[in-house]
Amino acid sequence: MKLNGKTIYAQSSDIKSRTYLEYRKDMKKKAIAELEILEWLENKVKELYPHKYVKVYKSGGDKFLWFLRKGGVSREPDYIAEIDDKKIEFEFQYAEKADLEFYDFKLSKIAKSKKGNREPIEDKFFIYIHKPSFQYAIFKPEWVFNNSKYGMVEAWRTNAYRVPKEKFLSILKPDPNLKSICLSIDAKNFILNFQHQLIDINKDKLSNLLQSVIDEDKIVKIMPKDLDSFFKVCFILDNLNKIPQNANLWLIYLLTYINKDILLEDISKIVYCIDFLYLKISLTTNELNQVTLKVKELIVKIKGCYQNDGSYKSSLKSSPLEETRYALFSINLLEDLIQDIIYYYSVSELQPIKKIYENVNDLGKTYKLISEAK
Repeated sequence: MKLNGKTIYAQSSDIKSRTYLEYRKDMKKKAIAELEILEWLENKVKELYPHKYVKVYKSGGDKFLWFLRKGGVSREPDYIAEIDDKKIEFEFQYAEKADLEFYDFKLSKIAKSKKGNREPIEDKFFIYIHKPSFQYAIFKPEWVFNNSKYGMVEAWRTNAYRVPKEKFLSILKPDPNLKSICLSIDAKNFILNFQHQLIDINKDKLSNLLQSVIDEDKIVKIMPKDLDSFFKVCFILDNLNKIPQNANLWLIYLLTYINKDILLEDISKIVYCIDFLYLKISLTTNELNQVTLKVKELIVKIKGCYQNDGSYKSSLKSSPLEETRYALFSINLLEDLIQDIIYYYSVSELQPIKKIYENVNDLGKTYKLISEAK
């Protein structure tokens, strides 16, 4: 067959993992922990400043966004603590492993250069949670500056302040309340990984199907005629880093597939497509209103499919585990979408996400179901 220079030939190797969703998954891991400890942290700050007004919140407040549209990491502090009329920054780190030789801190978080000398940052605290032992420490950058070694962290590919294990473990304090928080963080990360597997599942399905020629110019112009085709085209365009010519029109047309009889598998496809299209366009007021209404409708629909054993069910054709993955995948992206809409469009009709997976009916039961099934 003669090859056309303007044509993309989609073989299985062309359908690669969606790097932007991978990035968002990685960013969400820390966001899960940050939001889980927020109330606990506020109580700890109140202990540090008794008899004073204390309020602790994520940087950005209700508009806190755990991912950036163009990737990267925000330089904003993790938390702001209002103590009477003063604001103090808090940075958050946690250790997953108990056998670390060093506890590492980025140079920019600890010290700034002044007249050629590096000096510890003032008006900032670190909150560090040692998950294996359910212990914590609150300290200033100055403590790290005075108790660390300057050295290379291979995982970061850069130098950092490295506190030896003996010194760091000596400042940790136990807190019985941390156990339930750490277990919740672990459960949510397990769910995060479980639902994300749907990307690879769909990638494998499309890799087997897509052995025909895809005309790149044509695929961005012609709107698909049914939901399954819509999903396949959006998946292909997403992986080819292409955008439909009339993406706003595609998005509004896509919303018409949402109805009271829709199944969880279809919801997962719709939400994937909404996520793909929404993040690449600017919405008019009317479009924004339609998206907002449909997001709320989808959340209600998914919650209505919840079963008492922690699973989700909308069809007899799919297994409870598959159906639950569809539900969790959709909730994951919808919560991203809700927070992004609030951040960029200041929509008051949507409630800010206070904790990741807060729209899962009973996270404990769902975690137990999928962890025992794997």
